[in-house]
Amino acid sequence: MTWRSVVISTPARLKHKHRALVVQQDSGDISVPLEDIAVLVIDCPQVTLTSQLLAACASQQIAVITVDETHTPNGVLLPYLPHSRALQIMRKQLNMSLPQQKRLWQGIIQQKLANQATVLAQIGHAPQARHLQQLACNVRSGDPDNLEGQGAQVYFRSLFESPFHRAQSRFFNAALNYGYSVIRSALARSLVGYGFLPAFGLHHRNEQNAFNLADDLIEPYRPLLDLHVLQHYPTEPERELEPMDKAGLVRILHKDVVRIENRSPAGSSTLLALIDATVMSLGQRMGDGDTHLVLPGFAES
Repeated sequence: MTWRSVVISTPARLKHKHRALVVQQDSGDISVPLEDIAVLVIDCPQVTLTSQLLAACASQQIAVITVDETHTPNGVLLPYLPHSRALQIMRKQLNMSLPQQKRLWQGIIQQKLANQATVLAQIGHAPQARHLQQLACNVRSGDPDNLEGQGAQVYFRSLFESPFHRAQSRFFNAALNYGYSVIRSALARSLVGYGFLPAFGLHHRNEQNAFNLADDLIEPYRPLLDLHVLQHYPTEPERELEPMDKAGLVRILHKDVVRIENRSPAGSSTLLALIDATVMSLGQRMGDGDTHLVLPGFAES
């Protein structure tokens, strides 16, 4: 099982040797078995790598993430449909009825709102938490009342306790954007690995978005990243993300989180393993008509 995420944030030469990633730097060489790696983040413009390594990463289903000039993830190399029954999965996905898609989206938003409520309760906003929990109970199939949006307004106003919105150039937004991008890439990796067409979403249908389905499934994962950022940076001044910050955000993939099955806690696993469980459950639900996915949550307090 893959259990490592590798972040390259300083100049290096990367190559493939003996089924391992070899990182060559002035301080010496480091070798990491490819079978241990789930995500490889290239976060430095002075990194060179071989095509042989890229091909080996694809074969091992490693998500290779690139960043833009602001060091925000902007691209991902994914394996090319390695699932043995990819055509079967794709047919089921494309034949899924609209009512079932709406019911799946309902469950996703219910869990997202419940997770947001837990985050607010943990940071001392009990009235707002109760409001979000009530919204979660009231979500209808397809969320036609946009309770997700109503919840977001309450949630983010309470989360940072200041004039705050997600479009601002602030440290917290930079941290959230980086963390969300890493989780989204891990979801895309798992979706492709299981044979899904990630461009075809349950709710998101942007024709210019190749990962609509990943953007559907990430929603209940977002509050876990929100709490992670708040816990690690309770009073952070405005500044740029540093390499240590980014490495810490990537490590959330290996953090233990609660597994929710049939709306009840069912043990725990790493976030990365839970992503695979979520994607696998989606494949199973397309065949049996059930609309309860395996999703992330928090332990009952």
